[in-house]
Amino acid sequence: MLERSLTVELESGLQARPAAQFVQEANKFEADLFLEKDGKRINAKSIMGLMTLALAKGEEVSVIADGPDESNAMEQLTQFISSETVQ
Repeated sequence: MLERSLTVELESGLQARPAAQFVQEANKFEADLFLEKDGKRINAKSIMGLMTLALAKGEEVSVIADGPDESNAMEQLTQFISSETVQ
């Protein structure tokens, strides 16, 4: 299991379109993936869960990955959150 804390750098945070793209990216991996903020942990593969966190730019979030492709998942998802724009 891997866990990494980072700051959301996306200009619009993980809201609406970026949230949907993040969930699509998360669903490419077999690993169990979670985001945690202020003690609340959600399934990173769930758009509804992600929206409940209401992650804005500058907020701290932890990414947790556990499974066969956890390293790749961690790298891709942290890169997504840490970038300033969505591709």
